[in-house]
Amino acid sequence: MSRSPAASPAPSASAPTDLWLRGVAANPGAPAEVLLRLLDPAAGAARQILCEERELPDEVVDAVVVHPDFKVRRSLARNARVAPAVRGRLVADPHVLVRATVAGGPRPRPRQQRPLPDDVLVTLLTAEDGGERELLTAAEVRQELLSSWQVTTSFRYRMRGHEHPAVRGLATGVWDMLTAQERQALLDDPDPDVRESAEHWVSAADPAGIGAVFPAPGHYRWLVLNNYALSETVLEEALADPEFRRSVAGNPHTPPYAVARLARDADPAVRERVAARADLDPAVWAELTGDPDERVRVRARVQPLPRTQAECRAVDHETGESAHDCLCLVLEPHTVPDPDWYRACAESGEVMLRLAAAKWPALPADLVARLAADPHEEVRHRLASWHPLAPAATVLAAFVARPRQRPHLLLQSRLPRTGLAHLLDHEDPEVRALAAADPTLGRPPADLLTDPDDRVRRAAVANPLFTADALEELLHDPATAEGAAANPGLPAARLHTLLDLAHLPR
Repeated sequence: MSRSPAASPAPSASAPTDLWLRGVAANPGAPAEVLLRLLDPAAGAARQILCEERELPDEVVDAVVVHPDFKVRRSLARNARVAPAVRGRLVADPHVLVRATVAGGPRPRPRQQRPLPDDVLVTLLTAEDGGERELLTAAEVRQELLSSWQVTTSFRYRMRGHEHPAVRGLATGVWDMLTAQERQALLDDPDPDVRESAEHWVSAADPAGIGAVFPAPGHYRWLVLNNYALSETVLEEALADPEFRRSVAGNPHTPPYAVARLARDADPAVRERVAARADLDPAVWAELTGDPDERVRVRARVQPLPRTQAECRAVDHETGESAHDCLCLVLEPHTVPDPDWYRACAESGEVMLRLAAAKWPALPADLVARLAADPHEEVRHRLASWHPLAPAATVLAAFVARPRQRPHLLLQSRLPRTGLAHLLDHEDPEVRALAAADPTLGRPPADLLTDPDDRVRRAAVANPLFTADALEELLHDPATAEGAAANPGLPAARLHTLLDLAHLPR
């Protein structure tokens, strides 16, 4: 029989109840009945930790989805540790900020975004504004979704015949995947917005269309100069200005005569961009392989002719493209190289090609093992961050060496959580914290309880190697209370008592 809060002993004036709440919220061993109590408003900041920063039992998810506080529901909507279908349960939430958070995707954003279920995407795409004024319009929520990478290429293609025009029109964004008949159907669509979107892609490939007039300054200018067919007048104006020549050098519609001129440009960055084109004339390619600038020579050499645009784009991702250049990479994310090309890249002597192969999630296990032993550190780190079969040791090495990758790597089951004793005295506190949580250390990491970094202290005291008696003492020290409350070795009855002392109702 559970004890009522009134029967609980009163906490001392110095009891770290807020720290206990935060710790219990993060405790991986806490049962659902304990976690449900943390949904009470009195739990304060612990509710965000519970709903946003950990995996959740089904009972807790069920309670969060119908919680009266939209901030609680919104925390679940951005939780990167739950399945997209769980986040998708909030797609029809009464509060627009919750719906917008579902549309915007989890945080931190995964390297390889897991798409929302089709029915959730359709709901967001077809939503309409209600009668009351809200913080965001339905159109703004849709835009948030479309920029979140949760709408896959395959979804866009599958929706080309959908009954709703807002969904059907997405197929125009994969124009190159469509047959002539499918394109014509969209050009003849009964909905004017769908027709306009389809006509945009026709105009983008027509020098007399979008690119017939030099674009005004701003984001749109770079979009046009990098991607759309340009009239002769606009092209010559761009070629005359050093600021624009690099964009035109990578534009797939730039004619051969202009490409040949750009291959001799004084700026090596322009020549390097030419060297990355898929449609190079063999004589131009040969000239660039002997360019006086090493980066130009390498970019030409790593991809002998013939080469496809998709192959060139995959390599360009590894060369540090600028913000302007990235605009040309977003337009056709559906085009991918042939699997055989990726396999050949993994065995190539060119580092740039091996980097591209390391990001291909379907690379077979034997080639994954080859890249895991690659002499180039960046190849190994790229593999660790992107490939689902990357060896644990490779993932751990990337975690230690690349602080900026850690938020992503901490979400991966491939990151080792055991066998980390050799990292207990590492100079980086994030690495020490990972090691301090290792349950196979052989003895509790007591030396780290006084670590200057609070993340290390929390991880150390949450280690299940500590005995119940030791935890009781650590629960009452503000320096270790939060981590002690997160220790999975605490029984449910003790966790309930901590919440009782914080005056959370049962």
